[in-house]
Amino acid sequence: MQSFIQPISAKLNLKQQQVEAVLNLLAEGATIPFIARYRKDKTGALDEVQIQHIQDESRFLKEFTERKEFIEKTITEQGKMTEALQEKLNRATTIAALEDIYLPYKPKRKTKALIARENGLEPLANILLEQKDVDLVSEASAFINDTVADADAALQGARDIIAEMVNEDATVRAKLRRLFETEATLQSKVVSDKEAEGVKYKDYFDFSEPISKAPSHRILAVLRGFLEGHLRIAIAPEEEKAQEMIDELYIKGMSSTSDQLRKAIKDAYRRLLQPSLETEFRTALKAKADEEAINVFAENLRQLLLSSPLGSKRILAIDPGYRTGCKVVCLDEKGALQKTDLIFPHEANRMYAEEMKIKNLVEQYGIEVFAIGDGTAGRETEQFIKKLNLGLPVFLVNEDGASIYSASEIAREEFPNEDITVRGAVSIGRRLMDPLAELVKLDPKSIGVGQYQHDVNQFRLKERLDATVVSCVNNVGVNLNTASKHLLSYVSGIGASIADNIIKYRNEIGKFTNRKQLLNVPRLGNKAYEQCAGFLRIKGGEDVLDDSAVHPEAYGVIGHIVKDLGADVKTIIGNETLLKTVDPQKYITETIGELTIKDILNELKKPGLDPRSEAQAFEFAAIYSIDDVKVGMEVPGVVTNITRFGAFVDIGVKQDGLVHVSEISHKYITDPGEALKLNQQVKVKVTDVDAARKRIALSIKQTELPPSKNQPQHKQGGQLHTKANKPKPEPTMHDALAALKNKFGK
Repeated sequence: MQSFIQPISAKLNLKQQQVEAVLNLLAEGATIPFIARYRKDKTGALDEVQIQHIQDESRFLKEFTERKEFIEKTITEQGKMTEALQEKLNRATTIAALEDIYLPYKPKRKTKALIARENGLEPLANILLEQKDVDLVSEASAFINDTVADADAALQGARDIIAEMVNEDATVRAKLRRLFETEATLQSKVVSDKEAEGVKYKDYFDFSEPISKAPSHRILAVLRGFLEGHLRIAIAPEEEKAQEMIDELYIKGMSSTSDQLRKAIKDAYRRLLQPSLETEFRTALKAKADEEAINVFAENLRQLLLSSPLGSKRILAIDPGYRTGCKVVCLDEKGALQKTDLIFPHEANRMYAEEMKIKNLVEQYGIEVFAIGDGTAGRETEQFIKKLNLGLPVFLVNEDGASIYSASEIAREEFPNEDITVRGAVSIGRRLMDPLAELVKLDPKSIGVGQYQHDVNQFRLKERLDATVVSCVNNVGVNLNTASKHLLSYVSGIGASIADNIIKYRNEIGKFTNRKQLLNVPRLGNKAYEQCAGFLRIKGGEDVLDDSAVHPEAYGVIGHIVKDLGADVKTIIGNETLLKTVDPQKYITETIGELTIKDILNELKKPGLDPRSEAQAFEFAAIYSIDDVKVGMEVPGVVTNITRFGAFVDIGVKQDGLVHVSEISHKYITDPGEALKLNQQVKVKVTDVDAARKRIALSIKQTELPPSKNQPQHKQGGQLHTKANKPKPEPTMHDALAALKNKFGK
């Protein structure tokens, strides 16, 4: 691990002491949220992203080191290790470079070159490589035997040997790899007779784009079409340029053997090098596109998890429907189920009775808020509730994933005696109360805020999304006495089994009154306590500090501060004037430094403050279906998903509209995330409606005045962009339409 410090430090531009501290803490079992929040003095205040990068780099270096050691061992056991070869291995910095060096020594299946060597043709290959003027027929005829029929067969065998040598030449592969990186294109064509079946990939039936410029969503779309058997793909630079590059390394002049060498090089490129590098680059492009798509998903998920909570309110939640009616549940301030019912507000002959039923429930259970799922009949149910004029706020709640939760093992465990419609309605209400606490019960992929999430590396996706959930949960903090075991399981240092033990212990004692009681929980030892205690909150407990983000290990420091101020803890909490008089330097110890003390003082100003803002009700326009939507309309909407090519916006008509990246801002942007956030309320103009295919195109910038001509030009990437030289936004509109097909046309 120590050998990793310098290269990680250099690559990430961090101090070696910072990298060393993080690696040591990770090795001790510390979690990333804990290190970022409570070990700032050791790491120099590195944030979670920087710590994650250090962890990722250390994993790569571990994998690289293990592979290098295996290759060295294998070559040594073959008796072929030399000082020069060892030096090449020591200079390699990528796994691809290691594999190029290892290729000639790698155990092989029976290749054409191996057969030619067994037939005794290697000396003839060496003659060709010398590139002297010789009588080819005469030289080749000398190698005719029982397995080599004639001179042509001998020359073919010699060329097979040379082709394999060229393929295994690390210098050739390195130069070609650079050529692929800079000049290769991704090409796709429709498979014969697959035009109708693969019509959703029509944009890629005859497609070509440099791989250096291809955005992740187009790469994933082409690869999906390829894997489904609708497209043929190729990744390569111009063949002539690639062969010329190899010729420069091997061809020494004009001789009778040079033509044979050129044939061998051509064969090497077409049969071995190009397919090999195409596979390598297809894998690399997929990995890069995966990572970008995962980044988009992770950022969307973070924003969704940190959505504004309404807080503790008595909620009447409705899972709407037409034929089967609307399932109604009443929840108390803690989200506990109080009452269930079923109403049919969309049947005219039953409307009055259903109105009275809702009014009675509101009065009986002291309802403060309505939460209505935004799926089928959502807007119509909202309209029904608002017509009651009860003076209570009405929220339309995104119900993506609610049906998956209602049928899950988690839901069955929570509500074993209720059907799935009741569970779904409860989830809708709880999601309004606290989105984070409810959404952690779902597989993040079912929440619907990703981009090609089913096409990317599923292990990496789960790893990243789990890390995002952990980060969000610990950023907000968790109420120890009300949290579900699913929420607790994401707290630093806990996990599923300890979370289960916490719930069982909480049920035994009634409720936690101080953080130290956690040490009585089975399997929750000192290390787990260190990791989790600061992220758990106890409201109304014995120690007011237990309802803050101050870690118990720092309570002693606060004791000294309080003593010096001549006050008590309750007096200094929230007293910014008094806290500003504290000199952090005075309280530095061997284990607690200035950064931690400053954090403590900031926390004492507003202890346990939820970083999320409070939820605000949103009013859609009076449109309820796509048939109500007309070109030119300007309506309010809510951003529901952000991708690299644009943002999806809910305008209240069941089908989200798409704002292409080029229609988001008058300022040139390439990433919608530069201008928009999930759940952001926006005003949009309808630019196109295709009711048959359920597509709505929207614009945000057309609802805004363009910037004044007197304003300075926008600078992007170090270059001023005027109307004449402004780069064309990536991706194009046909990508957006393809995305709509993907979202609505399956």
